[in-house]
Amino acid sequence: MVTRVAVLSDIHGVLPALEAVLAEPDVGTADRIVLTGDITAGPQPAQVLDLLTSLGDRVVWISGNADRELLEYRRGQRETIPDPIAPWAAEQLREDHLDLLGSLPRSLSLSVKGLGKVLFCHATPRDDEEVVLVDSRLDRWADVLTGLDDDIRTVVCGHTHMPFVRLAHGRLVINPGSIRMPYGRTGAHWALLGPGVELRTTDFDLSAAAARLRQGSSYPDIAEWADYFLYARASDADALTAFGPRDGRDQTP
Repeated sequence: MVTRVAVLSDIHGVLPALEAVLAEPDVGTADRIVLTGDITAGPQPAQVLDLLTSLGDRVVWISGNADRELLEYRRGQRETIPDPIAPWAAEQLREDHLDLLGSLPRSLSLSVKGLGKVLFCHATPRDDEEVVLVDSRLDRWADVLTGLDDDIRTVVCGHTHMPFVRLAHGRLVINPGSIRMPYGRTGAHWALLGPGVELRTTDFDLSAAAARLRQGSSYPDIAEWADYFLYARASDADALTAFGPRDGRDQTP
C-alpha cells in the first residue's frame, strides 16, 4: 500500500506544463506518479517521454487512446488520426518510445492509504475512448463500471480534460483534469490521492510556455496550437456540449 499518489493525465506532449507540475513539492514527495494516458500527442512528445522515463520506477504508466493511435499510425495499422497534431507527433518518436508505448497497460490498480484498492484507467475501465462526465446518468455509470471487482471502491480516469470528484453507485470516481489541454480555466490540472482526494491546479507562465513551444517545436501550426490550448480557449460549457452526446444522454433510458 502506498501513502500518496500524484495523478497526471492528458499531458499531450507539453513539456513546460509537465515541468511545472513535477516541480510541485507534493509531486516530488509522492510515492508514485501515475500517468493516466494521452502522454505524447502534442508539440513535444519525445521530450516529454524522455523526462518521464528519467524519473524511474516512481512513474506508473497507463496508455490512452492518443498514445495507442500514435503507435498504430507509426506501425502502419492506421492511415489517419483525427487530431491534426497527432500524425506529426507520431513521426517525432524514436523506436524506444514506440516500444514503451506498446508495452503500456490500459488499466492497473494500486492500494492507496485511505482509499483502498484504486483502479486507474484512461477513459473508462473497459475502453480508452468511452465518455463519462460529472453529470452522466447513474445508469450510464452502472454500465461502464460493470464487472469491476467488489473491492475496487475508487476509479480514477482522464480523457475528458475536466476535473471532478463524484460518487457513482458507491464508488468514488475521480478525474484529475488535463496537464496541457484544460477546458474551462488555465493551468495544469492534476490530483493528489491519499488519504483523501485533492484536485490541484499548477499555474505557470503561459506566455513563456507559449514562447518555448514556438521555439522548441517544429509543428507547423504551433503558434495557433499553443494559443488555443495553453490559454484554454474552449470553455467547460463548450466541452460538455461537445462530449455530452457521446455519453448516451440523448438516448432513451
